[in-house]
Amino acid sequence: MSEPIVRRAYGKINVFLRVLGRREDGYHDIESLVLPVSLFDTVQVGSGKGLTLELEGESTLLAPLREADPDGNLALVAARTLAREAGIDTDTTGAHIHIVKCIPVAGGMAGGSADAAVVLRALNELWRCGFDDGRLLELGARVGSDVPAMLTGGPVMVRGRGEVLHPVYATPTPWIVKSLDFQVSAADAYRWWDEDGARSGPDGGAVLAALETGATGSLGASVFNDLEPGILARHPEVAEVRDALLAAGAEAAFVSGSGPTVVALAPHVIHADKIAERVPGSVVVIGPPG
Repeated sequence: MSEPIVRRAYGKINVFLRVLGRREDGYHDIESLVLPVSLFDTVQVGSGKGLTLELEGESTLLAPLREADPDGNLALVAARTLAREAGIDTDTTGAHIHIVKCIPVAGGMAGGSADAAVVLRALNELWRCGFDDGRLLELGARVGSDVPAMLTGGPVMVRGRGEVLHPVYATPTPWIVKSLDFQVSAADAYRWWDEDGARSGPDGGAVLAALETGATGSLGASVFNDLEPGILARHPEVAEVRDALLAAGAEAAFVSGSGPTVVALAPHVIHADKIAERVPGSVVVIGPPG
């Protein structure tokens, strides 16, 4: 029996998120710069019969996962998808997946997608499927819109509904992450964008240029999220967190992805801890991770 494979599944922030419009298939075309950050889940994948999933972590993180349909967990969806494509009989050659959760659930940081991406790579190795990156990216897109970006393992510009990827360079920058005690589904966030006027933000070139150089002042002035207005209109407590982070000295503070997690850019790493201390429950991360 093979030794279990243990990997980190890093969360992400959308340094900008531009929504271009609703597609005929119900998804939305987007442009976004996805930046992995140093907040991570720990995923262990080992041999077993059938496909089983064990979750560990703080009760506040696990509660929404335990209330949801376990068969819909993206880690299990990824495992089943790979097994079908590789012709694996999971009754005899299955896997046990153990995940220690630290990334907010349904918080806009792609924790579930990051876990699914790690499971795809780990099972590809464990089951000796031999699938290359292109094939894994194709399978990832079937599992979830954020999975292809998380499979790349680095900063990436995404387009389409998340399946068109262009790796980019990013100088490490300090961020503060503040999660909230409720969840927002991506479906709701995009529906609110439709309902509220479907306005698209500017081209993200200025964001990319600032992230490449690590110029936090320029970066803070150019970040944006088209989904944010709809979320703030329905959850004013998110705006309170954003304003608190700005008052604490952040260059910028905004909703990550479909929210409701708020992320803030620190002027310098030496300021990040002080900002986090002024907003209880915040944590400092670096993006991309070292």
